[in-house]
Amino acid sequence: MASGAPPEPQRILRTPWGELRPLVDLLPLWYLLVLYAVVYFLPFGMFESWRKGEDGPAEWLQFFGFAGASLFSFVVAWKRRRSFPALPLLAWLLLGLFCFVLAGEEISWGERLTGVGIEAVRHINAQEETTLHNIPAFQGLMHFGFIFFGLLFGWIGWRFFPGIDALPARRFSLYFLPVALFYTYFDLSWLSHGERIRNDQEAIELMMAAGLFLHTRFSAFRAAPSPLRSPAAGSAPGRQHDSGGR
Repeated sequence: MASGAPPEPQRILRTPWGELRPLVDLLPLWYLLVLYAVVYFLPFGMFESWRKGEDGPAEWLQFFGFAGASLFSFVVAWKRRRSFPALPLLAWLLLGLFCFVLAGEEISWGERLTGVGIEAVRHINAQEETTLHNIPAFQGLMHFGFIFFGLLFGWIGWRFFPGIDALPARRFSLYFLPVALFYTYFDLSWLSHGERIRNDQEAIELMMAAGLFLHTRFSAFRAAPSPLRSPAAGSAPGRQHDSGGR
C-alpha cells in the first residue's frame, strides 16, 4: 500500500461543551438513537417488524450488506494477489467466504423465494428450512459467535493484529462492539434473573453487516489506509504501528 497518500481531514464535532474529535465512526450511535427514540414509538408494529421479522427489512439489509462485503473482500484479494503476503491474502479470502455464508444464511439460501432446498437439512432444522444456523447443534453457538466476532472485528483485530487489514480498522469499532455487548447482556440476563431484555436480534445484527460492508468497500476502492488506522495523530499512514489502534 502506498504510504504517501494525503491524509483525510479529521472530523470535528462542535458542541455547546466544546469540540470533539472522534477516532471512530459515530453513525452506529445515531442509528441506535433513532431506533429506540423514534422507530420504537411508531405505530402499526413498525418497530416489531424491524427488530425481529422473518424476511423483514432489517434481514434483507443484512443480506445485501454481507453479500456486498463478500464481493468487496474478493475484489481486494484479487487486486492485491501479487503483492500480498500469504497470511493477509488468506484473511481476505476467509472474510469473503465468511460474509458469503452469512448472506446466504440470512435468506435461507433463497429457499423461501424459490421453494428449492435440501430435504436432509430441512429434516434436522428447527425451522424446517435449508440453513445451518437453525440446526440444533449450531443454534447454541450462535450468540457466542456474535460475541466473538463482535470483539474480533471491533477491538481484537485492530488492537493486536494490525498487520492483517482484512480485520476492520478502529474507525469501524462501533459497528461491532454493541453487537457483542447486546448478546453478552442478553445471555447473562437469562443466566441470572430470566429474560430481562427483548431479543432485538435483526436490528442489532444489522450493525455488523453495515460495518463489514463499509470496511470492505473502503478497502476495495482506496489504495492507502485511512489515518484512523494509525494509533496516534501525526503518525504516517500505514498499518505497521501497534500502540493503540490503526
